[in-house]
Amino acid sequence: MELELRPRKRQIGSFSGFSQTEIEKMENLINESSEQVCDPEFCKKVAKTFMRSQGRAGKPIVKWTEVQTWFQNKLQCCSSKDNSAEANQKLPDVTERCALDKANESSHTAGQKVPSQSELEFEARSSRDGAWYDVDSFISHRFLNSGEPEALVRFVSLGSEEDEWVNIRKAVRERSVTLENSECNKLKVGDLVLCFQEGKNQSKYLEAHVIEIQKRLHDIRGCRCLFVIRYGCDDTEETVRLRRLCVRPSILGRP
Repeated sequence: MELELRPRKRQIGSFSGFSQTEIEKMENLINESSEQVCDPEFCKKVAKTFMRSQGRAGKPIVKWTEVQTWFQNKLQCCSSKDNSAEANQKLPDVTERCALDKANESSHTAGQKVPSQSELEFEARSSRDGAWYDVDSFISHRFLNSGEPEALVRFVSLGSEEDEWVNIRKAVRERSVTLENSECNKLKVGDLVLCFQEGKNQSKYLEAHVIEIQKRLHDIRGCRCLFVIRYGCDDTEETVRLRRLCVRPSILGRP
């Protein structure tokens, strides 16, 4: 059975989002008592109220942590808007940086078109599980006290309750790509890859390095080579086939 590798989805069959009525209720709670809305006990009461409402019948369960995340992101977004006029620093444009990197990579490949900023697609690493997800849009930005820039991103196929602040320099980059069966020779030992992991309740892409390549003859099914990878999150190793891997775009330029 072929894995559904795109788009990248975080939760399978899990919480799908708040209703418009619930969102309006939470927005009113922020206006009334913004100082306590992120308190666990407060969020538990809100979640329990939603689950008892008639409009939630037949819909996925609302967890108090999902309520808390929504409040946190909403407050952070409002805070970012309030402080944006006072920011004297220029936010590093992630699209401009990636376009420049792409141009430098392509300068060594004759005839390869350099994409415009509007054509670039991005991925970001979630701090919740360490996995990389496709970015649907950049909603806002802010600077931490340390001077580090962060962007509020919305992930593809996920709702606003999953919006997350990520470090622009460390956790945002041009989207990884897949290789065709005939391109498996482009992958080398030491290369950084994303490996698709499909679990019972969760699917995600985790970062890893290729540590060994076992060449095999291709057949009607495509590439049969085996790639031994080591995950960066826990140093565990796994042997996988090409179809589970995504690579950095620069690898496509290899002969």
